[in-house]
Amino acid sequence: MSKLFLLCFLFVSSCLSADELQNKDTWQLQTSLYTKHYHDDGTLNNHQNLVEIEYHREDNYLMGAALFNNSYRQFSQYMYIGKLWRPIDSFQYLHIKLTGGLLHGYRGEHKDVIPMNGEGIAPVIVPTIGLSNEHLVSEVALFGKDCFLITAGLRF
Repeated sequence: MSKLFLLCFLFVSSCLSADELQNKDTWQLQTSLYTKHYHDDGTLNNHQNLVEIEYHREDNYLMGAALFNNSYRQFSQYMYIGKLWRPIDSFQYLHIKLTGGLLHGYRGEHKDVIPMNGEGIAPVIVPTIGLSNEHLVSEVALFGKDCFLITAGLRF
């Protein structure tokens, strides 16, 4: 949890005015801080070692790719497109993001854990809520009834 405290400290100390959050093309690089499986019997991987890069267009559409170790310690990839919204005009740091794309990496005995995982590639949708300013971002990504993941990263 010390990573989470450090992230919060950095975020609060570098908050910018809402004017500086204007729409513009940006890149975002993130990593995983914390994962929580809702029904973990002690065998699931809670250390995804996620590396994610996203390109955000001026109109808040985005595309990205993530590399990580899945819940069964299998190297996995997620390539996606999505959209970001800032639903509260008076608090522009809050955002909601929805991505959809293709997930690869669930193999062998864990192949059927992901619905429609034909040939090892499955379509997925990932809703996310987060806080961001011009330079920092932190998000909570929700993975259905299985788990949630907290990330942190840089925007440039």
